[in-house]
Amino acid sequence: MPYPESIRDTVRLLIISAALVVTGCGGSATDPEAELRAWVSDAEEAAESKDRGALLDKIATSYTDARGHDRDELNNMFRFYMLRQQSIALLTKIDEIELLDGTAADMSLTVAMAGTGAGSIGLNADAYHIELELEKDGDDWLLIGARWGEVGGTVR
Repeated sequence: MPYPESIRDTVRLLIISAALVVTGCGGSATDPEAELRAWVSDAEEAAESKDRGALLDKIATSYTDARGHDRDELNNMFRFYMLRQQSIALLTKIDEIELLDGTAADMSLTVAMAGTGAGSIGLNADAYHIELELEKDGDDWLLIGARWGEVGGTVR
């Protein structure tokens, strides 16, 4: 298997992307907070429909995280996880959005994720706290970094 922590790490990375999706849209198109909420909602929809391309479009080519993952590795992990899961369901709550000059943002989310697969029970579920770093590139918000950990655990 190419990724030693494959399933857990893949789930976590998928949650990061999906977390970008959940909370609703609102406000004007020029309101950065509304744009970020829409970004999360779109990412969640993409993850649940297993649209890997749409998720990757939300991640900067320069993405790196403290675990050593880059955008290409996220792509491979998404592919692996999405092939193994028959369905993916996410429940996301945006805990905080901190805007930095309207061109950068830090976002904190809590995400519950469940997937059904071909395993013995067929269902796995986890909940994570995720911290995202985003920057605006033209009209688009892109993920440039992330940290995460199980709810109640250490975020790294």
